[in-house]
Amino acid sequence: QVQLVESGGGLMQAGDSLRLSCAASGRTFSISAMGWFRQAPAKERELVAAISWSGASTYYAASVKGRFTISRDDAKNTVYLQMNSLKPEDTAVYYCAAYMGRVGVLPIRVYDYQYWGQGTQVTVAS
Repeated sequence: QVQLVESGGGLMQAGDSLRLSCAASGRTFSISAMGWFRQAPAKERELVAAISWSGASTYYAASVKGRFTISRDDAKNTVYLQMNSLKPEDTAVYYCAAYMGRVGVLPIRVYDYQYWGQGTQVTVAS
């Protein structure tokens, strides 16, 4: 089992920066990759960014590339999502998720991830 706890959401203004954190505990040695997803009202959950557990590989959705940065802290078993130049369309509940499968794979589909956090709300006002 892996437990994931997100933090850092809030109400922001367009152009602001915000950093989300996701602390992992439990069988973290079995994690191969971590992802940040988001889900806006009446929309499907989508992958925003992903990172291999080694940190060597990353993936970004086109909508956030150049604005968001995913990173991880080995010692703290924590993954971060630094969000800059926030836009109203970034408003969503943000979830972190853990992938327990094959090392070297960076999955981009929701159902590839086995463990999920509870989500944190990010609201960006115009």
